[in-house]
Amino acid sequence: MAWTKYQLFLAGLMLTTGSINTLSAKWADNFKAKGCHDEPAHQFSHPFVQAVGMFLGEFSCLAVFYILLCHDKRSPEPKMNPGQSFNPLLFFPPAMCDMTATSIMYVALNMTSASSFQMLRGAVIIFTGLLSVAFLGRRLLASQWIGICITILGLVIVGLADFFNGHNGDSHKLSDVITGDLLIIMAQIIVSVQMVLEEKFVYKHDVHPLRAVGTEGFFGFVVLSLLLIPMYFIHVGDFSGNPRQVLEDALDAFCQIGHKPLIMLALLGNTVSIAFFNFAGISVTKEISATTRMVLDSLRTLVIWVVSLGLGWEHFQGLQVLGFLVLLLGTALYNGLHRPLLAMIPCCAHLVNSEEAGNPGERERLINDGRAHDGDDS
Repeated sequence: MAWTKYQLFLAGLMLTTGSINTLSAKWADNFKAKGCHDEPAHQFSHPFVQAVGMFLGEFSCLAVFYILLCHDKRSPEPKMNPGQSFNPLLFFPPAMCDMTATSIMYVALNMTSASSFQMLRGAVIIFTGLLSVAFLGRRLLASQWIGICITILGLVIVGLADFFNGHNGDSHKLSDVITGDLLIIMAQIIVSVQMVLEEKFVYKHDVHPLRAVGTEGFFGFVVLSLLLIPMYFIHVGDFSGNPRQVLEDALDAFCQIGHKPLIMLALLGNTVSIAFFNFAGISVTKEISATTRMVLDSLRTLVIWVVSLGLGWEHFQGLQVLGFLVLLLGTALYNGLHRPLLAMIPCCAHLVNSEEAGNPGERERLINDGRAHDGDDS
C-alpha cells in the first residue's frame, strides 16, 4: 500500500532530525573558541552541558503533548487518548538511567567518530534481550538469539575498524577512540536497564508516549542542571577537555559560546532535533508501523556516516562498512524484520508460523510504542 504524503513527511522528519541530533552534537565538539578570562582557544568539550540541552528538548515534548491535547478537546469529536493519571515519580528511576547513559555517550562522542558512535549504540539490543530474559521472564525467539550473536560480531568489526583507523593518523588518539567505544557500550547497558524499568513499572500504566518522554526529560533536565554545580569543583585531570580540568565547567561553555555563537546553533540543533525526533518516532509507529521506525533508525546511521565522510570529519574505512551491514542484519533479525520477507516465500512461510506459534507472547518487542531513546538521540 502506497504511503500518504503525511506518512512520507513523518518518515523524512524522523530520518532527518535523528541524523541532525548526532551530527549537531559532533559539530559542537569540533569547535575551538576562547574561554573565560581570555584563555587561549580550546576545544568545546562540554558533554554534560550538551546533555542538559538534550533533556530540555525531551522536556519540550510535554508542552507538545498538552498543546495537542487542548487542540483535540476543541474538535467536535476528540480522538486523542490522554491516558490515565499516574505518579510522575514512576519515571524518576528510568530518567536517572537516561541521564547517566546520555552523559556518558556525550563524553564518548568527544573521543570517537560520529558514525562509530551511532553504530555502537546498536549494542543496546544485546543487553535489553538478556535483561528481559533475566528480569521480565521473557523467552527470546531463535531469530532474536541469532540477531544478538550477529550484533556482537558487528560490534567487534566496528571496534577493529576504529582500532586500525586510529593507527592511520585519525584526528582522535587511539587510546581515546578505544575508551570512547567502551564508554558507548557501557552506556548501552544503562539504557537497557532503563528500558527494563520502563517495561516493568511504567508501560503497564496507560501513559501517552509524548507525556512519558516529556516527564523523563523534566527529571533529567532538573537533576543534571543541579549536578553542574558540584561538577564545577570536581577535578578529573587530563580526562577533562576544559582548561580547569574539572568534570564540567559550565561557565567556560558559556564563555566559548559568547566568543563563537555558532556553537549555540549546534546546541540548538541538538535540542530541537531531539524533540522533533521523539515526536516523529512516535508518529511513525502510530501512522505506519514499528518496523518502519526500526528501518529508518538504521538508515540514520548510514546518513550520519556519509555526512561525516563528506565533511571530512573521518576517513573512509572498509571495515566500518562491513560492520554496519553486520549490525544492520543483527538488528533486523532481533526485531523480526525478516518475517515479512520469509512469509512471501511459500517454502519458508511455515518457518515464520512455527517460530511465532512457539512463543506467541514474544511478538511485542521490549522497545515499543515509538519511544526514541536518543540521547536519541536519548
